[in-house]
Amino acid sequence: MSAVPEFANRRHLVLALTLATGVMGIVGWSFRPDSNGGQPPGEVAAGPANTSTSGPGCGPVLREPVGDARDHIDAPISYASAPPSFGDHNSRWEVRALTFYDVEDRPDVSVLVHNLEHGYNILWYDQAVLDDSRALAGVQEVADGYATLGRERDPATAFIAAPWTADDGEAFPDGMHYALTHWYADPPARSRADEVGLTRYCSGMSAEVVQDWMRAYPLRDAPEGYPDLM
Repeated sequence: MSAVPEFANRRHLVLALTLATGVMGIVGWSFRPDSNGGQPPGEVAAGPANTSTSGPGCGPVLREPVGDARDHIDAPISYASAPPSFGDHNSRWEVRALTFYDVEDRPDVSVLVHNLEHGYNILWYDQAVLDDSRALAGVQEVADGYATLGRERDPATAFIAAPWTADDGEAFPDGMHYALTHWYADPPARSRADEVGLTRYCSGMSAEVVQDWMRAYPLRDAPEGYPDLM
């Protein structure tokens, strides 16, 4: 079993794990994101092509046109992408969403896709993370940091961490254990014809990568995430 790279922030030493160790682990850390709409005062969120934050084994931000895949379907849905960043979805969404889900309490993927349409950012984690108690605790710690900030659907706290399992679809690309997703709609134009699904795979994860993703793709930059629908 390959190692899952660690969660870490700049205050902690990132431990280099090798395949030979067979050990999966994570260093504990504490993270509290901004509470002002997911971005610091005076800064403008980056557009969907402008996220260049480096991370522990993170690839580029992948873009996929949404097209007409946005219908409400209250039946099982199979998604071509693993995980989906947009698509047909359940008519129900998690209005008072938890920020952390495990396999036992996670809603159906189609429900969470509806949350994406409403502006949530989702950090998906795979079976390798589920199998590593320390790595899983790291995911929950960052999720709990967003949960403490207050009101329902605060733009700075519209975050969900959820597992992606073999029952949900294909595995992540080789060596990747995490995926950040956002359903993006250009806020000035708000044209549904130009929507894209954004995905970024990472072999490891850090507080900074999650925070920067939240800043770059806030709740308002989604088809139904703007304030009047909150």
